[in-house]
Amino acid sequence: MPSASVAFGDSVIPRYKTAFVNPFSEIPAMDILCSFYTNEGKPLESAPEFILSKAHQHFTKITGMHFKALGELEFYVIAPKDDQFEPTNQKGYHESSPFIKYNDFRNHAMQLISQCGGKIKYGHSEVGAFADGDFIYEQHEIEFLPVPVEETADQLIVAKWVLRNLAYQYGINVSFAPKITIGKAGSGMHIHMLAEKDGHNTMLENGKLSTVARKMIAGILSNADALTAFGNTTPLSYMRLVPHQEAPTNICWGDRNRSVLVRVPLGWTTDVNMAAAANPNAGSIHQNKPEKQTVELRSPDGTADVYFLLSGIVISAAQGFNMPDAMDIAEKLYVNVNIHKEDCRDKAKYLGHLPSSCVESAQALKSKRSTFETESIFPSGTIDNIIKTLEAFEDTELREKFQNDKEMLNDFVLKNMHVK
Repeated sequence: MPSASVAFGDSVIPRYKTAFVNPFSEIPAMDILCSFYTNEGKPLESAPEFILSKAHQHFTKITGMHFKALGELEFYVIAPKDDQFEPTNQKGYHESSPFIKYNDFRNHAMQLISQCGGKIKYGHSEVGAFADGDFIYEQHEIEFLPVPVEETADQLIVAKWVLRNLAYQYGINVSFAPKITIGKAGSGMHIHMLAEKDGHNTMLENGKLSTVARKMIAGILSNADALTAFGNTTPLSYMRLVPHQEAPTNICWGDRNRSVLVRVPLGWTTDVNMAAAANPNAGSIHQNKPEKQTVELRSPDGTADVYFLLSGIVISAAQGFNMPDAMDIAEKLYVNVNIHKEDCRDKAKYLGHLPSSCVESAQALKSKRSTFETESIFPSGTIDNIIKTLEAFEDTELREKFQNDKEMLNDFVLKNMHVK
């Protein structure tokens, strides 16, 4: 397939393994993702997919392991309201029809995403559910399976494209915006990750979280404020990162704790054969123990540049292996309580905070840019452009204004409903 010329004599070259049959084209067509090359035949240093490839190579060089990841893609379905079974406000988590009306839409989307190469774990309705005026708002989530980190980015990009095209066919809207309105659940894009060596997940040692996992966590927490520059890229992002909304605000980690920034989800490491226990009359049930333990970064949202975000995460995880105090940092920043509760505030006083605006995020990236520019993974010009874009919002006081002026927030949401 011939390449297409782009600016300055550069070329786009198809990556054949990403090819899929376009499920929306009336004329049979194959779509394919591409990489960028210079007119000298070298990878374009600033191309997002090449930055991610460089980051993964850096991780492997330092650790001898490969990085796998998956995304949890949250979004709102926005559709005309009818008179039957109105959604129960903020009670949509794993709800069934008819109280959630667009499960079939989500399932149809998952089928198409799978046909386009996506590796999906499952989908379900999320907490956000409410009616407003003539419309209903339903929050849904599609969770993927761990794949090499480059494929993680590709799959999330294709999934968002599928959801938007399918919504257009259904005559409804979908939005990946991190916040729709105050007091309702925001939409994140949590990233789960693991390190793999010789085909085996290294996140556990003897049924407990491994040294590898703890070093990765320490590296990510050390750069958590700067990572928002890649994963939270509009003022709406910082309307989501507030207390009491199942979104993180403090820089810490914990087990199965939804108030923390990095969460260790249940890995089903128990020796109990739960399948046999739940089915006592089913005879012998063999239960394999899949190596599926991950750690989960809960700050990113749908405004993220997925390739830049994953690159930043991979670089930060690798940094943890070069930090002599990584294990001490991991121990110090471990939290086993809900730090948003009034009686746990003393614990939160000793923890760092995520930025509260794009401007603060840009400042954090400025202070830690050398980490991401190591080995020229992120070109300096790319970092400059990210900082410039974030600073242009001039949103230092915007979060407070949004909280006090719902109409102002609604206008901003409408203008930023379809974040890229």
